[in-house]
Amino acid sequence: MYLFIRHLTYKRELSKINSQLARYNDLDTEKKVDVSLSDAGIEQLGAEINRLIDLYVKAERDRVRSENELKQAVANISHDLRTPLTSIKGYIQMAASVDAGETKQREYLDIAAGRTKRLEQLVDDFFELSRIESADYELSPETFDLKRHFREVLLGFYNSFEERNLEPEITMPEDGVFIHTDPSALTRILENLLSNAIRYSDGEIRTGITESDDSIAVFVANSSVHIDGSTDLNLLFDRFYVADRSRTKKSTGLGLSIAQSLVEKTGGIIRADYERDMLTVRCEWPKS
Repeated sequence: MYLFIRHLTYKRELSKINSQLARYNDLDTEKKVDVSLSDAGIEQLGAEINRLIDLYVKAERDRVRSENELKQAVANISHDLRTPLTSIKGYIQMAASVDAGETKQREYLDIAAGRTKRLEQLVDDFFELSRIESADYELSPETFDLKRHFREVLLGFYNSFEERNLEPEITMPEDGVFIHTDPSALTRILENLLSNAIRYSDGEIRTGITESDDSIAVFVANSSVHIDGSTDLNLLFDRFYVADRSRTKKSTGLGLSIAQSLVEKTGGIIRADYERDMLTVRCEWPKS
């Protein structure tokens, strides 16, 4: 008789659990399975079912978030590609106008060529980010002098600094700083950080290398009115994020996102800080 009653109790409890699961599927609710029978086996079953529910809910939220991010990415890509295309079309039409003299035609075509270069850079950035984030992206690490490497990258930005009338304040250790990483990846990181700082700087740029007993870091800082105390600095590394929400700045937000992906791929960390009107992006790697 005891076994029969026990069997009915188990059957009733399992039927209740089954009904709860059916309701979960029908109503798309996040309510957990409730176990009322004091039995170790049934309680363990309920706990495992609830764990699976948690995993399902998380996976579903991730799916929805990914879909929303994809939709936003497509919208941003469309916007960022359409803008230079529209500009190129307009200048070519003006150059083709019968009223345009030779001097004006040359001016319009030069501007269109510049917009074409910008469009090419956008496409390259989209491709580069997808390549970096792919599973088969490989690094080729080697040991080299970071100080010398950084100076060479800075020299490549000489004209950009001149055009913006910027004189960067550079801080470097006296001795060489040797790091073991992929030099091409590091070059792209530095180029993206410097390009971003030059684009958004309000007149001041500071950059350099710091070294401690267990880590090596590079930083790039620029004065900026596009950031305030309420800004979530983590958003700076999101794809397509621009500090100027009117999207009048010529940036897709991909630069810092690419830098973040490369820093993480090379085993480092990247973070942004804002203090005294200076936005500082710092990349740090542990010493080998």
